[in-house]
Amino acid sequence: MQSPDEWEIPPEYQPDPRSLGYDLKDALAAVVSLRARVPDDAFTAETLGTERAGQGVVIRDDGLVLTIGYLIAEAEEVWLTTNKGRAVQADVLAYDYESGFGLVQALEPLGVPVLALGDSRHLKPGDHVVIGGSGGLSHSLAAQVVACQEFAGYWEYLIDPAIFTAPAHPNWGGTALIGPRGDLVGIGSLQLQHQASGGTVVPLNMSVPIDLLKPILDDLLTLGRTKSKPRPWLGFYVAEAEDDQITVIGLAGDAPAQRAGLRAGDQIHAVAGQTVTSLAEFYRAVWDLGAAGVDVPLTLEREGDMFDVTIRSADRGRFMKGPRLQ
Repeated sequence: MQSPDEWEIPPEYQPDPRSLGYDLKDALAAVVSLRARVPDDAFTAETLGTERAGQGVVIRDDGLVLTIGYLIAEAEEVWLTTNKGRAVQADVLAYDYESGFGLVQALEPLGVPVLALGDSRHLKPGDHVVIGGSGGLSHSLAAQVVACQEFAGYWEYLIDPAIFTAPAHPNWGGTALIGPRGDLVGIGSLQLQHQASGGTVVPLNMSVPIDLLKPILDDLLTLGRTKSKPRPWLGFYVAEAEDDQITVIGLAGDAPAQRAGLRAGDQIHAVAGQTVTSLAEFYRAVWDLGAAGVDVPLTLEREGDMFDVTIRSADRGRFMKGPRLQ
């Protein structure tokens, strides 16, 4: 992702405040830039880097900021900057691996409005939205919802429904997805390439719907996590091919999959005897076995040979450095 200082949305793609039924300037003022520094020995340093930049959204008067979790995973230092240039240090409060949301707390008043939480359940394809970036109108994008559907990520991640919008924002991480009523309906997570009719490749943004936050927010603030037991985590990256084949494409450090001897290129055919042909099927089959720590029996294919292996799963959070309060 580009630095917030190096990009600008072309004027013809910026939202028109006159066409909206709410105060766009006020809504965008709640979006702050976020910069995080992660120690070199962090588990996520190799894949996500040690210097991360994106956005967050102020959702409470006390300076609580909602962002996308990968920006702040294992961060030892976080800074927030308002559209007026006020920089404030923040503490990491929580990263919820299931939803992907992250929470940070500003340590001094930010002096910006709060963006109210909306209702993402009512979004539908064709709805006009604004993808709000830090820096105001010139860093924000007029977009449309193109789909609300299940999304499975290669890093053992699954949400339903994710919100897909077009055109794509160039600095998507932690952006505010602002709904037709001027409230927060999602947080920007990814940019994806979608093959449209005729073979044209169209970039889309995927946002995490805000309704996934509401039932867990109090737990995240009081416990730093949800009350539910953590899901079993295997610690690898998997991809779904067009032939309904799930393939291991990478291993995450000294995690369970690597300890069990899995390799990139291994194909996954079944979980505990249950055939799986999609990432969503695979994840659900693993998670249905129990909480983190449960044994996960897999049927694999490697270079034409079929074999079974059992992996002792883990709690992903135990591999991560905990929040460091200032």
